Amino acid sequence: MDLLSTLFSPQSVAWSVFVIMLVAAAGLALGNLRLFGINLGIAGVLFSGILFGHFGLDINHETLEFLRDFGLILFVYSIGTQVGPGFFSSFRKEGIRLNLLAAAVVLGGVALTLLVSRLAGFDIATAAGMYSGAVTNTPSLAAAQQALGALGPEAANNASVGYALAYPGAIMGIILTMLLIKRVFRTQAAQDMLQVQGDKAAAGFVNVSITVENKNLEGLMIRDIPAIKELGVVVSRLFHGGLMAVAHDDTVIHAGDVLLAVGTEEHVRKFMLVVGSKSAMDLKKLPSRIIHSRVIVTHKEVIGKTLEELNLEAQYDVAATRVARADVEFLVSDSYVLQFADNLVIVGEEAAVAKAAAMLGNSPKDLNHPQLLPAFIGIAAGVLLGSLPIAIPGLSTPVRLGLAGGPLIVAIVLSYVQHIGPLNWYLPPAGNLMLRELGITLFLSCVGLKAGGRFFETLLNGSGMYIVLFSFMITVLPILIIGVFAKAKLKLNYMSLCGALAGSMTDPPALAFANAMAPSNLSAMSYATVYPLVMILRVISAQLMVLFFMK
Repeated sequence: MDLLSTLFSPQSVAWSVFVIMLVAAAGLALGNLRLFGINLGIAGVLFSGILFGHFGLDINHETLEFLRDFGLILFVYSIGTQVGPGFFSSFRKEGIRLNLLAAAVVLGGVALTLLVSRLAGFDIATAAGMYSGAVTNTPSLAAAQQALGALGPEAANNASVGYALAYPGAIMGIILTMLLIKRVFRTQAAQDMLQVQGDKAAAGFVNVSITVENKNLEGLMIRDIPAIKELGVVVSRLFHGGLMAVAHDDTVIHAGDVLLAVGTEEHVRKFMLVVGSKSAMDLKKLPSRIIHSRVIVTHKEVIGKTLEELNLEAQYDVAATRVARADVEFLVSDSYVLQFADNLVIVGEEAAVAKAAAMLGNSPKDLNHPQLLPAFIGIAAGVLLGSLPIAIPGLSTPVRLGLAGGPLIVAIVLSYVQHIGPLNWYLPPAGNLMLRELGITLFLSCVGLKAGGRFFETLLNGSGMYIVLFSFMITVLPILIIGVFAKAKLKLNYMSLCGALAGSMTDPPALAFANAMAPSNLSAMSYATVYPLVMILRVISAQLMVLFFMK
């Protein structure tokens, strides 16, 4: 320390940056260490900060406050841009049921936290920290600390200590609950795991060449084939009279023609019952001038337009069959609205596909170049929204969304809209990840340094063991009750249930554990379905818990 004091002034920016980087580096290294196959992940930064803070390492108070809040803003804004594109679509079909279950877990955790706080006598700051740690949700800790600002730094420190004491047990609690549910429903769980492994190949789309044998289809256009829209099957190629052609909605089919149908395995099978039988001729392998190619949408002029408005079929004699967006692939129709970075599959002759690709953009370098101007505008708008007073009946003073809620909501809305005029709020995945990890690392480093002075005292001499015990209950009881209900009454697939439970806790280690039990994307799909809503509910619930029960 004497050597460092000759290099840095204790109040200098250089000293603050040096300490924060040291804490962050040690914390990230700690988070990568595995114990029984589980690691702390980004929470290792918090424990690193606590350790350094315990031994008296400190930085300028104003600089610490700025870095903490700035890191929080970067983190929640990048979270919003990540979940925004899929936020509203997550409420469709099966997603509604999964999101209701996840919301019940959130509400159960809030109710249990308030009950524990009243019975055990924990102050609301400690209870809010316990709640955030018990559900492994760092944004909710940030939101709670923002709401606790009126009570001074001591309250924020109490929340940090509660979070740190609750977090390790929460990771184990979620995994143990999954194993307990598996044990209780051992027969059904085993069948579910075998089923998802068998369905793995059917998780995506298949291409099947089908011979038209149904005489009732003679002379019909493809769009008039019964149930084609309901099944969501797309016909991309047609073999007629010894010639291969691109199939369009108004293409007329005849008996003996061979169609290349694209869709899920189950839907293509049902489509085959209407049309005919599988052909010995595979149109995808048959030599022809027709190819399929993936094209990335990057031209601003086409963003927000439907495929029907672009009229690709008439202009270039090509067909768009499916699209990948945010790592999810699905079939498209004429009403599909293009968004920046959509990955379209185009079928047609090579020259025609090249012309369509040029019109759509197909410039990968545009994806890798983050749009900084929209990002700065979005963050500024989020800070402004978070500062606006909102009157709530029953509260004497208006509340604010704060630096956690404002940027999060603005980012979700803007990333869902994607573009306004020339501004595009698409953030490349690599850029989003970098922004998110940088923000949360800065935030947790500062929070840990601030809480370090009281952590070990609370753990060893105070109510630390009670906090650990009650936090474990807050983790386990809601997901155990909802998990048993979902399996016993709703007959939810066990792997889908595990993904939903992990998502309700926004806990990647739990998702990784579920994926390791049975190789399938079902758990990941459920996790992604509930994640956006849960993230919003966790942030809002932590703030409301503090605002309504703060004395």
